[in-house]
Amino acid sequence: MAVLLVLCSVPLSLGISASFGDLTAAAQNATISSVVVQGNQRVEAETIRSYLTFSAGDPYDPGEINQSLKTLFATGLFKDVRIKRQYSTVVVVVVENPVVARVRFEGNKDVESDVLSSEVQVKPRSVYTQARVQADEQRIRDVLARQGHYDAQVSAQVIPLGGNRVEVVYQIGEGVKTKVKAIKFVGNEAFSASQLRFVVTTKRTSWLSFLKNDNIYDPDRLALDRELLRQFYLKNGYADVRILSSNADILPGEGGGGWLNRNEGGFVITFEIYEGPRYDFGYIDIESALPSLDVNALSGALLTKPGKRYNVEKVEKTVEALTVKVSEQGYAFGQVRPRFDRDPTTQTINITYVIDEGPRVYIERINIVGNYRTEDQVIRRQFRLAEGDAYNRLLIEAARKRLRSLGFFKTVDIQTSPGSAPDRVVIDVVVVEQPTGEFSFGVGYSTTEGVIGDVSVTERNLMGRGQYVRLGLSGSLERFQVDFSFTEPAFLGRNIAAGFDLFHKEVDLTNVASFKQRDTGGNLRIGFPVANNTQLGLRYRLQREEIYDATRDASLAIKQAAEEGAVIVSSLGYTLAYDTRNLPQSPTSGIFASISQDFAGVGGDVQYNRFILDTRGYYPITNKITLVGRVQGGVIEPWGGEDLRLTDLFFKGGETIRGFDRAGYGPRDACRNPTTGKRVPDCSQDSLGGKYFWATTAEVRFPLPLIPENLGMQGAVFVDAGSLWGPGEAAIQAVDIDEGSYIEDTADIRLSTGVSLIWQSPLGPLRADLAEALLKADFDRTELFRFGASTAF
Repeated sequence: MAVLLVLCSVPLSLGISASFGDLTAAAQNATISSVVVQGNQRVEAETIRSYLTFSAGDPYDPGEINQSLKTLFATGLFKDVRIKRQYSTVVVVVVENPVVARVRFEGNKDVESDVLSSEVQVKPRSVYTQARVQADEQRIRDVLARQGHYDAQVSAQVIPLGGNRVEVVYQIGEGVKTKVKAIKFVGNEAFSASQLRFVVTTKRTSWLSFLKNDNIYDPDRLALDRELLRQFYLKNGYADVRILSSNADILPGEGGGGWLNRNEGGFVITFEIYEGPRYDFGYIDIESALPSLDVNALSGALLTKPGKRYNVEKVEKTVEALTVKVSEQGYAFGQVRPRFDRDPTTQTINITYVIDEGPRVYIERINIVGNYRTEDQVIRRQFRLAEGDAYNRLLIEAARKRLRSLGFFKTVDIQTSPGSAPDRVVIDVVVVEQPTGEFSFGVGYSTTEGVIGDVSVTERNLMGRGQYVRLGLSGSLERFQVDFSFTEPAFLGRNIAAGFDLFHKEVDLTNVASFKQRDTGGNLRIGFPVANNTQLGLRYRLQREEIYDATRDASLAIKQAAEEGAVIVSSLGYTLAYDTRNLPQSPTSGIFASISQDFAGVGGDVQYNRFILDTRGYYPITNKITLVGRVQGGVIEPWGGEDLRLTDLFFKGGETIRGFDRAGYGPRDACRNPTTGKRVPDCSQDSLGGKYFWATTAEVRFPLPLIPENLGMQGAVFVDAGSLWGPGEAAIQAVDIDEGSYIEDTADIRLSTGVSLIWQSPLGPLRADLAEALLKADFDRTELFRFGASTAF
């Protein structure tokens, strides 16, 4: 019997196993009859079903179930999702994430809540997810770091409000603001650290750094500074320059004490530079592969001249000019490529501009992305190309550099993509805008005016139109001035800058000429380039001039001018300027020259013709020693039988020949009877101005021994010479009737020599001059020491 039971149990066991196997297979292959959604409150059931990779009528597949779970979680709408099967029905059970009712920021003082709100992804009425909040915490830390708060702490608190709604509160601990303490340069021999600091946009912390955020370490700004340094060296002959590194090291503070405390913590920015040798241009040639191209007609586009200092900017401008010239000869697809041949022995670079045929591709469309504020036309006018023109990579690159130089954008990226046909290309201009408004504050001291200061508000991209507007207020103990300027940089859609100025100025000249002066008026002006590095400016000026508050002992000429009251001056003028300086703020090479002329008498009460010449040259004797020379001169003559007013004449002093006081040389009321030599009573020996002047300066600037270069201090020795003579006829006539007094006047040379201390301080440039007048007239007024300081932020 037992044997029979055993024998019977075997087929029974096999039969049960086979039955379960059939059931499993049947379950996997069963058809889904319906999909039911449970737990949803805001999200429609049909919306949830749309995320599923299966639907009613499909065979049940565990793989599709897993994929659907992943898809639903990825939407961010749900805190939890479960999918289960009830016979032929699939049930999807969801737990929705709550909705954000409010977002608040607490503890932030330096960064406004509106700024943080624009950065975070969690917004009111959005769906709350933990991952999104954690990502926002990091975004807030990044924003605070860009403002100098590198040890900021951020944590999010989620407060339930009922109805599946929450409030998200970001608790912020800003911590101590860490700023740039110092900017150092390693490997720089050709230029001093103080000169290179003018090149970079990152600045050291000073007393007034709170007005601007350029003393905050920003990795993006540091990358820009590396490129600015590289371009600066390439423009000054250093073709092999490499910016090896740019490091930002943070030093812990060891005590308080303000920005001058060397123990105060902060970032130390260090740029490591390999300058390489300095090159000049060698031979320059043009090589063409285009048939019938007139190469001789292209020579006028060459800005690179043999023997001149190598300058990558001139190479780029030459390539652009040659490309345009080639297209004018009918080769729309001609492209120009400079071929360089370095000669390390002679330190010259020979350049051959190779011209050949480029690919036949046309511009189908130019898209501009990222300009939420700047108008499209402001960007498009930087291109020398338009839709339908032949595509030229070099002209596109030139447009990119012009866009960057505007200062409106943090980054500019130009990309190309295929167009609708093989010979069509789409250009995408992607920009990231940056603030263009600026509030500036300046403060300083000079021995001529005492404490001086200025406040201004500037916008360089007014309403996104690329227009420049400035409102400024400046003054001192002896001067008050308010002015307003507006400039349209592309007048009538051309490369012409046009604008106007309004001003009001009051100057107290009591100490030098016993009167005060008030000027109110405005300018209409227009400027445009006429050649490489050469700009022409035209202007019309209308102003009201008034001399008032002449002192009791003022010269009779001044009293008469004050009695005349206000006059209207209407003048036309121009300025032609040529500038090749390598660094306008602290140049070591190059030339600046300007010629100005103003013709008054286009209406108004005053008629004169005034001409002024100013030329400055900078020559590097060595890498650290610079010779500076300056020549200036001017002449003013009346016409139409009119006399010159005192305010029209030139008044010169220590600003042109150091060692002389303000308005210290030139025609002066002698206040003495020419016959008896006795002093005329109630007379203050006022400066009366002159019709002619000239002045020259020769100065050698050098680093100070034993003074660390990174302090930005220089010494200088100088020699100044010049003269001012020729009083106005009105002054001569007035003095002649004043008890026989006379005007002391001579065209003799005045000469001075001295030493200077120049400091590019964190507050701006400071200069002290100690000068001795070697040649002077008996009636001149001299000064031994002159100090000036001013800054703009």
